[in-house]
Amino acid sequence: MRWLVGWSSIAASFGTAGRLGGAAPGAPGPYGSSAGPVHGGFAESDDAPGDAERTVHPVGAQLLWGDPDPLWAVGDWRPDEIRTVTADPADPFTRIAVLGCCGADDAELRRALSAARGGALRHLTRWPGSYTAVVQVGRRITVTSDLAGARPVFYTPWANGTAFATAALPLADLIEAQLDIGHLAALLACPDSPEALGDGTPYAGVRRIPPGHALILREGSREITGYEPVASLAVAAPQLAAEQAVEGVREALVDAVRARLTAPRHAPDATTAAVPDPGPVPGMGPADRRAARGAPAPGIGADLSGGSASATLALLAAGLPGVPGTLFGHGTAAGQRLLAVTFNDLATPLPRAREEELERARAIASDPRLHHVVVAAAEESLPYADLDGPLTDEPAPALVAAARDRRRLSAGSADHFTGHGARQVLDAHPARLADLLLDRKRRHLVRPVAALTRSEARSAPAAYASPLTVPLTVYLAARRLSRTSYMTGIREAAALLRDHGFPGTGHETATGPVDASLAALTWARPGPAARWLTGEALAEVALRLDAAAGRPPLSLRPGEARARAALARHAAGHRIYEQAVEVRSQRLHAPFLDNQVVRAARALPESLRVQPGARAAVLRSVLSGTGVRELPPGWGAPSPLDGASSVRAGLRAALDPLLDLFAAPLLADAGLIDAQVVRQALVDAAAGQSVPLDGIAELVSTELWLRRLLSRRGTCWTGTTTVRRRAVPTGVPVRRAL
Repeated sequence: MRWLVGWSSIAASFGTAGRLGGAAPGAPGPYGSSAGPVHGGFAESDDAPGDAERTVHPVGAQLLWGDPDPLWAVGDWRPDEIRTVTADPADPFTRIAVLGCCGADDAELRRALSAARGGALRHLTRWPGSYTAVVQVGRRITVTSDLAGARPVFYTPWANGTAFATAALPLADLIEAQLDIGHLAALLACPDSPEALGDGTPYAGVRRIPPGHALILREGSREITGYEPVASLAVAAPQLAAEQAVEGVREALVDAVRARLTAPRHAPDATTAAVPDPGPVPGMGPADRRAARGAPAPGIGADLSGGSASATLALLAAGLPGVPGTLFGHGTAAGQRLLAVTFNDLATPLPRAREEELERARAIASDPRLHHVVVAAAEESLPYADLDGPLTDEPAPALVAAARDRRRLSAGSADHFTGHGARQVLDAHPARLADLLLDRKRRHLVRPVAALTRSEARSAPAAYASPLTVPLTVYLAARRLSRTSYMTGIREAAALLRDHGFPGTGHETATGPVDASLAALTWARPGPAARWLTGEALAEVALRLDAAAGRPPLSLRPGEARARAALARHAAGHRIYEQAVEVRSQRLHAPFLDNQVVRAARALPESLRVQPGARAAVLRSVLSGTGVRELPPGWGAPSPLDGASSVRAGLRAALDPLLDLFAAPLLADAGLIDAQVVRQALVDAAAGQSVPLDGIAELVSTELWLRRLLSRRGTCWTGTTTVRRRAVPTGVPVRRAL
């Protein structure tokens, strides 16, 4: 994990471990204060003389700036990923730190610093790339989160002030936080409803800044403010013409890819590989030996699944003109082809749609600018096959298939592009149909509803007796949502939880795309794991929803609200995915989650987004604008979702370890589940019965995360009065359901 951490206190000055440039004793310090000798970080106790020298600072941290509001970077940051710029050498307390991949130069950072000094925070988020910006102006500290939620900011009250970080676990260690069982219940019952999750985290006392907001600290006091323009809650914002909006997406996506290409290239450190290089092996080249050791290749790589998102990024990265870059620490130009990685599952029969995707991947990889690598895997890479892994900041379903994805990424490059987020950023959420009705644009519903009718006819020809049934059913559901107020919709979801009513919440409970769309035409709905939670846990989540129903919403347009919630959930899952599949010396890049790409996609007219094949049409325009016009037949066809066959095969192979995992689960100790009910669900899922597989993944990943959290013995902090300051020091609170 890589994270930054800092704090702001009421105290005007306090020691900071490794402070940059200490003044001589008695010499004037900042703001006219007297600066004495520097002893180290924030003293926990001012009462005991023996604790005056004992100070708190992160383990293995790099100090970016010191008193009075220190800031550290922790983890294996690359040298070019940490940049600090001062507005004026004569004013060292007006400065900005940018951590991550940022396409701005120093002059742009200084201009944004001047704008942020006057309160214009949006300028801090307008550069291409994925990064976190921290601005200090005197005693005022500003930290920005991103629009999607992949770069969140967390905070907690501490030591008469506020501590902040880009990860929740370090703050939980700092305050020795207990588990927030209510948040875990909401995460399982309504994972895509921000009304249930709120601003909480799995750690009690640690809060999250909402996407699109900034945390402002003034001598310890805090303020949370949004940096995006505020539009009407009920009326859609003025929309750009379709051609102009698509051009904006093209420019944003090209700039996002170019920001990664123009950054310094880094050669993976050979000493960090899990297994040393054994030397020449018969039948294995250098690339094969490197992949077997789990070390990425130097240079640029990308996923190439055959879908439109990954193919767009691979072709852009391989063909964009500009600075090719050099390997960090080497004097020769890179001049190498882009490494395109395709995963081929040999454990289960491939559906026809997946076979066609692989054929498109091979056709795209025939481009001489690409070097194609196919990673084939059998039973050892099935979901649930390997449940060992690192502790992540929060639980997420990605934990159950982390070994499968890590195997693919190990064959990739030091800088690896992935198409994560394209569907959530560019596609229209089904609830957008209700927004069109609110805007009196009924005619734009014709094509998406007709496409649903055709897809339903292909998947279940006898499901409906008349062709008019599907359009009428979808239209009535969209009209009902458009006429349902926010308060009523949230309270209906709370009533479903109390009554144990879970219609259409599972991966396989919906019989086709029409049922899935109808289930999404709500303000909020229970998640796939809700059916296995105890009545006490569901009642607690229902109370959260009832309380949220009485607060003003961020948007009165259901489509816009549900689309942003879906993007926030996916971005949060992507952050945990990066931690779970992390390969040493490798960086995963998801340009579709960048601020500028998200902004440009939000400018797309709703009437365009809801049309069938809109995402493929937009990405085709992006490639056409960069000179790529020849694409294989079938390019842009909808990508098949992760097949249930491989998930069931993984459940069957790992059934015994999973049953042992839930023999005495920590989730049952917390009063969230009944262990016997979950064990029976595992047996039913492995036997092929209709069970929500997504819900099984959420339960297993949460139980795994709890066990990893409680088994850790380390901490993120040193210099504390407590010998080992860490989160959840007393374990899971036992609240067994009656």
